[in-house]
Amino acid sequence: MPYLEYGKIDEATEKRLNDLIHNKSFRSYWRKKRTFDLIVSSLLLTVAIVPMGVVAVAIFIDDPHGNPFFKQIRIGRHGEEFYMYKFRTMYVDAEQRKAELMDQNEMDGPVFKIKDDPRITRLGKVLRKLSIDELPQFFNVFAGHMSLVGPRPPLPGEVEAYSDYQKLRLIVTPGITCDWQIADNRNDIPFEEWVEMDLNYIENRTAWGDLKIIFKTPFAMLSATGR
Repeated sequence: MPYLEYGKIDEATEKRLNDLIHNKSFRSYWRKKRTFDLIVSSLLLTVAIVPMGVVAVAIFIDDPHGNPFFKQIRIGRHGEEFYMYKFRTMYVDAEQRKAELMDQNEMDGPVFKIKDDPRITRLGKVLRKLSIDELPQFFNVFAGHMSLVGPRPPLPGEVEAYSDYQKLRLIVTPGITCDWQIADNRNDIPFEEWVEMDLNYIENRTAWGDLKIIFKTPFAMLSATGR
């Protein structure tokens, strides 16, 4: 688990780590959470398989130079790497063009995001605004790489820039939605505050809390304030 190899961590980080490990870490919670993830992801994939096919065709028509589906290495629980799936919303040379746009980054910390990103396709803007690009992640949930609720999975390059304290958000399975995902104007939230939101979720996680986040997610998608 290379991304969770700590050196000599400071006292505050060690205390928070102990709190996160020993608080609310009940086996019954994790069994219920995984069962719920399996049931919901199976049902949603069954219902959405045809609409997802339509979206894939629309992406190919809009930009036929690449696969409608996009896979990217992300960092999951305990620092394990996995492929996260999304609908492709960017042109195929997006990663190559990222370097020339770094000075326009509007997020602090290791996260990269800019408004009106020129790498995003015409259809991609719509898919992102409505969070439709996230639908293939239900395959990740079904496979167990992700959960419906949990901290968003970061990129390897982002994790390499994490402090030991920030790595604490990696001790649970990442999710499709979370407190940050449903927050108003989430892209304006400083990275340190984002980390604290994730750690507070981990420390106080409950099945009821997960359900409340899931219930609020569609409203956040429709308001589209975070994009």
